[in-house]
Amino acid sequence: MSVLHDGYFTQGLDADPDLAAALRGELERQRDGIELIASENIVSRLVLEAQGSVLTNKTVEGPAYARYYGGAEFADAVEALAIERATKLFGCRFANVQAHSGSNANNGVFLGLLAPGDTILSMNTAAGGHISHGHPATLTGRDYRVAHYGVSRLTERVDLDEVRALALASRPRIIVAGGSAYAWTLDFAGFRAIADEVGAWLMVDMAHFAGLVAAGVYPHPFPHAHVVTTTTNKSLRGARGAIVLWNDKTLSDRINHGVFPGVQGSVMLHEVAAKAACFGEALRPEFRAYNEAAVANARALAETLAAANMRLVGGGTDTSMALVDLVNQGVDGDVAAKALEKAGLAANKNLIPFDKRPAEAPSGLRLSSNAGTTRGFGVDEFRRIGGWIARIAHAPSDAALIAGVREEVRALCRAHPIYPDM
Repeated sequence: MSVLHDGYFTQGLDADPDLAAALRGELERQRDGIELIASENIVSRLVLEAQGSVLTNKTVEGPAYARYYGGAEFADAVEALAIERATKLFGCRFANVQAHSGSNANNGVFLGLLAPGDTILSMNTAAGGHISHGHPATLTGRDYRVAHYGVSRLTERVDLDEVRALALASRPRIIVAGGSAYAWTLDFAGFRAIADEVGAWLMVDMAHFAGLVAAGVYPHPFPHAHVVTTTTNKSLRGARGAIVLWNDKTLSDRINHGVFPGVQGSVMLHEVAAKAACFGEALRPEFRAYNEAAVANARALAETLAAANMRLVGGGTDTSMALVDLVNQGVDGDVAAKALEKAGLAANKNLIPFDKRPAEAPSGLRLSSNAGTTRGFGVDEFRRIGGWIARIAHAPSDAALIAGVREEVRALCRAHPIYPDM
């Protein structure tokens, strides 16, 4: 082997000690800490290996079996497998598995179905919506007119009468159901009736409850939705990325071209392989048991927090996510999240409906049972976690308390290890 290539195909991370140290540090952080961030989960070794596969080396553009580049025989097989599994998992006819992220999936749909200046009606981020649904800081917010619905002040849940009134007033071309911090089931049939009344598409973004849908423990967006988007890295327990799903063949070219070349370039095939892996896992019977446990664990967490005088937005949760109002504790979400992180509990600050505080230091915390359930925690463990959160939220500057909780968190994590052979 020439000097130029000496060791190139055989050296691993040990050849780059600085990078290796950072990655080992992250592995230890995940092993000894509890992830409560709703956008995170813990993938299987199968998903890790698929995403770290030799498909990293391959570039393709266009759909499977109609590529612009050669040498795509096995790339086509992988993407076709991911599509086959995605459509089977969600009971639909068509899937695009190329989207690099949830925002790209959403933007691809908007680009494919809308004209510049068309109106989108979506949930306000202050009420739990996602920024990719029309926040002014995004391309969507720049290129389209956006109207927002929120939640009822009384129930803190979506009020379809308000949605209908806004739809009649704004005449949207597309209505988006779904968000990133909404813990309740959505009435997809009700949304579709409104969409039909005003001649709009109904798009469901199920990023935070897709696993629950796949497992049959959350209402299914189909047949009500015209198009459904989801990330694959949350309740689906898969690689980071996203997919688009639909049933009407006449939408296929518009959606596929909206994703590529509309909003992104060549396919990240290693990510597609990891998606195929997670869809295969989600088709197994045990995936339903996982999601049933995640919902039960989230409810146990919510009940424990409520018993400690921490208000749950909307009164609780239907899903694996809960949104906590910290106003009674006299602490903002930024302070609470940083204190929890010191104790080995990773959570994220979040706006609550009608929040009087800024997004940088909002009144809420968003919590999820997804990752903890994956590593084997049950209701008892989540009640303990709820107790730790309540104690720290009541005294976020108590260093001795935080240090004591940190040791308890580490002990619980070591009783439920992850990646023991890495």
